[in-house]
Amino acid sequence: MLGNMYTDRIKFLLSRFRERLWVKPLAVCLLSIAAAFIAKLADDTRLIDIVPSITSDAIETLLSIMASSMLVIATLSVTSMVSAYASASSTATPRSFSLVVADDASQNALSTFVGAFIFSIVALTAVKNNYFQNAGIFILFVLTITVFTLVIFMFVRWVDRIARLGRIISTIDKVEYATKNAFIVRKRAPTLCGVAVKSEKQGEPIYARCVGYIQHIDIEAIDKWASKAEVRVAVATLPGTFTAPDRPLAYVYSPDGKLQEDNFDCLIDSFQIGGNRVFDNDPRFGLIVLSEIASKALSPAVNDPGTAIDVIGTLLRLFTQWNEPVDKDEIKPNCYKNVEVPEIMVEDMFDDAFTAIARGGAGLVEVSIRLQKTLVSLASLKDFEGNEGNNHEMKEAAEYYSRLALKRSKLAMSIEEDYLAVEKATKFNSAD
Repeated sequence: MLGNMYTDRIKFLLSRFRERLWVKPLAVCLLSIAAAFIAKLADDTRLIDIVPSITSDAIETLLSIMASSMLVIATLSVTSMVSAYASASSTATPRSFSLVVADDASQNALSTFVGAFIFSIVALTAVKNNYFQNAGIFILFVLTITVFTLVIFMFVRWVDRIARLGRIISTIDKVEYATKNAFIVRKRAPTLCGVAVKSEKQGEPIYARCVGYIQHIDIEAIDKWASKAEVRVAVATLPGTFTAPDRPLAYVYSPDGKLQEDNFDCLIDSFQIGGNRVFDNDPRFGLIVLSEIASKALSPAVNDPGTAIDVIGTLLRLFTQWNEPVDKDEIKPNCYKNVEVPEIMVEDMFDDAFTAIARGGAGLVEVSIRLQKTLVSLASLKDFEGNEGNNHEMKEAAEYYSRLALKRSKLAMSIEEDYLAVEKATKFNSAD
């Protein structure tokens, strides 16, 4: 089993730890305990005759102040973070929770406060038991001042971040950043370093053992298994696909038409399946989350068209980036020749991004106009060298969803002038 844990899968599993609040605090706690005892090493060096003498009472006072205050601050930080997480889930969408939890500034602040508390308790206990000599006391004093400085810096930085954490604009920015990174990764490897699909869905279908979302596909493991079995594998489910025992994960076929391999456990295990979608390998998920944020803002209970307009602008930036070429040096070669992987369809991405917004904002003239202008802008994007044909798909998708949104507006708007303003924003015919 360990042999199947290739580099790509290990990176995926390690990235999941960023969503665990206990990882960084635990690491810092261990580091703080080690730092408290490292000071003892100075007692066995010449520093014992060089460093100035510091009374143990002075260091005990500093450590006591830190021990009593850090626990309170750590508790306050946890309370504020939980409140921010609840706010992000209620005002934006629960699907954005993982990004808010993974906020580095908040995790670093919590880790610093808890680590400073553990450091002060361990160091205070050692000092009261006369564990250190003169050099050790001095090094411990330097470490304590350093920790104090770090705590003050992190506290000020954390207050600034916690004031924004969980706010709708901050959540949108986090989702945009995660989606942008997923776009970059997929553009560098459109077929996940496999080859483009060459065959129809023929061969032996391979099914999942459980129900859930494809979170990650270990193409390297599949390629090595296929090479050993002398077969080819056509992947049928990209990351983000909801799969069930009746939906094939992939198709296995032999070039000579004779399939001898009958043990597909390794192939099935190469598909990481979980209860939720993740942003890392799933560019479409970010578009869905942004669409959900806008759709919720357009609901009668919230009635915040400004947020929907902001999301539409975010989607325009993301699709514009998707259309831009990738540096040839950054493109990953299709080195796994035994695995066929389909590319993401632009039409599916437009459906994820704009359908819910067009439906929820059909009766709002300001949202409908911004949506139409965005689709017109996307349809007018030009091809770049090495990216020929991508804009043709985007132009067709933009025109189709523009017509669909216009139909929704016609049915939803009761004032003719509003509909005419939306129709005027659609300039495909005049542009052609």
